[in-house]
Amino acid sequence: MTHTLSECTGTHPFTLQQLGWTKEHADAFAKYPKPYLPGRVACRQKTVWDILTDEGPVQAGISGALKKLARFPAVGDFVVLFNPPETGSPVIVDILPRKTAFVRGNAGQPGTSQVIAANVDTVFIVTAAGPDLNASRIERYLTLAHASGVLPVILINKADLADHAESLAREIIKNAAGVPVLTVSAKTGDGVGQIDPYLTSGTTIALIGSSGVGKSTLMNRLLDMPVQETDSIRESDGKGRHTTTVRQLFVLKSGAILIDNPGLREVGVGTASAGIADTFPDILELAGGCKFSDCRHQQEPGCAVRDAVACGKLSSSRLENYHKLVKELAFEQEKAEIGLVRSERKRWKPIGKLAKEIQKGKWE
Repeated sequence: MTHTLSECTGTHPFTLQQLGWTKEHADAFAKYPKPYLPGRVACRQKTVWDILTDEGPVQAGISGALKKLARFPAVGDFVVLFNPPETGSPVIVDILPRKTAFVRGNAGQPGTSQVIAANVDTVFIVTAAGPDLNASRIERYLTLAHASGVLPVILINKADLADHAESLAREIIKNAAGVPVLTVSAKTGDGVGQIDPYLTSGTTIALIGSSGVGKSTLMNRLLDMPVQETDSIRESDGKGRHTTTVRQLFVLKSGAILIDNPGLREVGVGTASAGIADTFPDILELAGGCKFSDCRHQQEPGCAVRDAVACGKLSSSRLENYHKLVKELAFEQEKAEIGLVRSERKRWKPIGKLAKEIQKGKWE
């Protein structure tokens, strides 16, 4: 189900300043005279983007130049619209520099990535009591969040279905490395008030998580209106059904901006190696005591990390997931570098061909 822009933003209009527009955005836009117009992407529907502007909501496609460069705006992006009054058909011609971008590795396409949401301040990593509550998956989300430069908050939803929700939270806290862990029930409203401090005016929050963890129910409760369809999980395997099919931006009464996302089936870490240190600070701290500075914490003698596992100070599953993520990141980085080389070769091939033709003509 998709919505009109009025449904996304409520009945009251919002200025770009209220939607997160900053001095940096204004400075980047300063080179564009009228009839250029700035706006923020609220939703993408195939080849059309819903844009919020100071002059009201509009729909626009993107310019041929952006298509050729494969620069496609993400929800949350601030963009430049060419908006000539005589045509009445605005076109996105540029994407202003992003403050942050929540990025994940593209499923099935090694070495490539996908922008989930742009200009995000906080990401709510939504999981749920039950089969979805998986520490290793949460560590993957945390790696992406830290690499993207956004503040992560872990929400354990459906706390009403757990006999001991707080004990579940304590287990997750062990691997959260200081990231806030909140137990809530979007269905009953219990614990949802804990989220309020993060919902300040002008702050952009993205909701991510698997299907069926209750993101849509949480969104409806925070907006105090049913804007997203909800459905029950499958009883056969405890997995959710996709009820949110597009990424959309909504504005709360508090002025906070929420970006809802479809459930992620796979959490590819892509090339988010910058997020490893913040996700596994305990392992990196222990590594300082290893005999060798380049210790990989596998079979090397004098490994302080494996010693910590042996004495119960560090769980073997956490170290195992660390190894898995590091290996995956190395593979993705290698693929990305290969892809970059191929891209550069493709870009320079016609230039080289032209140079040869010029040289040939010169000497003939």
